[in-house]
Amino acid sequence: MTSFFHLLRPAIFALDAETAHKTTIRLLGAMPAANPPVADPMLAVRLAGLEFPNPVGLAAGFDKDAQVPRQMLGFGFGFVEVGTLTPLPQAGNPRPRLFRLKEDEAVINRMGFNNGGQEDALARLRQINRKGGIIGVNIGANKDAADRIADYATGVRRMAMVADYLTINISSPNTPGLRALQDKGALVELLAGVMAARSEVAGENGPPVFLKVAPDLEPADIDDIVAVGIEQQLDALIVSNTTISRPALRSALAGEAGGLSGAPLHDLALQRLRDFHTASGGQLPLIGAGGIASGAQAYARIRAGASLIQLYSALVYHGPGLAARICAELKVLLARDGFANVAAAVGK
Repeated sequence: MTSFFHLLRPAIFALDAETAHKTTIRLLGAMPAANPPVADPMLAVRLAGLEFPNPVGLAAGFDKDAQVPRQMLGFGFGFVEVGTLTPLPQAGNPRPRLFRLKEDEAVINRMGFNNGGQEDALARLRQINRKGGIIGVNIGANKDAADRIADYATGVRRMAMVADYLTINISSPNTPGLRALQDKGALVELLAGVMAARSEVAGENGPPVFLKVAPDLEPADIDDIVAVGIEQQLDALIVSNTTISRPALRSALAGEAGGLSGAPLHDLALQRLRDFHTASGGQLPLIGAGGIASGAQAYARIRAGASLIQLYSALVYHGPGLAARICAELKVLLARDGFANVAAAVGK
């Protein structure tokens, strides 16, 4: 698969980034869904009542409209997160809005939650065999919503019965004002509304709720998010989304507005994960994301406190075989250091 990707890569990179992505989704949609990975005793992770066959997940943003989750599970991902999905269809920001920074193995996006809406995705998710691998649903608010917290509650009510877990995305930099929901007062109100909506439709059997946070946070913000997360019985934090900061970059596209992901995000996202692990004292499960492209980098997140990891931008540069490669490298690293499984290495 990796060799095939490298043969196709020049043709893919000849297209603009968004056209290439849409073409990829169409090609994947024409493929039969392969079997999801079988649980590996060394790599399997239990988190929030879910059994993950391995800790390597596909982050939201790749399959925005839940068109190819089964196909992506077939590439060896332990779980796939679709979305971000908003209550109403949304065109997103004007094009161009997605940029490859090839010299930096990075991506800048200012997509703006473009998606076909939750009802459209719901119909597809209802047709998926729920025993065929773990599929999470990432939900957001419409840009022009009068009450964004109500939008999240709507998303929970709609998607709770088709999601293995729900991710509340309040950390995209491309919807004006959205990150303000990370402030303590707003976050208390948001998570209270989300948990109430979950109970309303699913009682005690609702899916776990994860919260995706930004890397651009101050120490006080981290402490507040951890305190609210524990108080509201949040099931996990995903650390982190894209950054609005700009480390040293070589690409001529470095000045484009939007969220930066890929290799340059690695160090910031790793440090932010360490900060959340320290602040929570291990009380709040963590999922590491941002700039992960190898088994060694995934292992570093696990040792820093992550039970699971997610990636997306690295696929642009390393191809669909990346998840399987990271899993193989992780096993070697765990065995080298005497860990019987992933859980034994978390935070060590």
